Amino acid sequence: MIDEKYIINRIRQLCERKQMSMYALSKRSGISQSSLSNLMKRGSTPSFFTLAKICDGLGITLAQFFSNDREILDMTEEQKKVLQVWGTLTDREKQAVKIYVRGMRLE
Repeated sequence: MIDEKYIINRIRQLCERKQMSMYALSKRSGISQSSLSNLMKRGSTPSFFTLAKICDGLGITLAQFFSNDREILDMTEEQKKVLQVWGTLTDREKQAVKIYVRGMRLE
C-alpha cells in the first residue's frame, strides 16, 4: 500500500538520483515552477495528468515511477527502443525472440 507521502518523496528521490533541481524539472515537465513548488511544499498528491508530465520531465514512464528498480531508470535510449518494440509484439513473437536471444548467448 502506498502512503500519502509516497509520490512526493518519490519525486524528490528521482530528482536527486538524476541530479535534477526542481527548477529543471519544472522546465522539462512544462509545469510552472510555482505550481511544482506548491505541490512539493503541501505534500499533496498530484493529479494523474500532472504526474504524467512530471514523469515526462524526468524522462521516465509512470510504470518506472512506481518501480523501485534502478536499472529500469538508467536504461539507454537503445534499450528503451527495444522495450518499445517488445511491447508491440504478440505473445508468439515474444516467445520467438526469447528463443533467438537465448541461442545467441555464449555460455
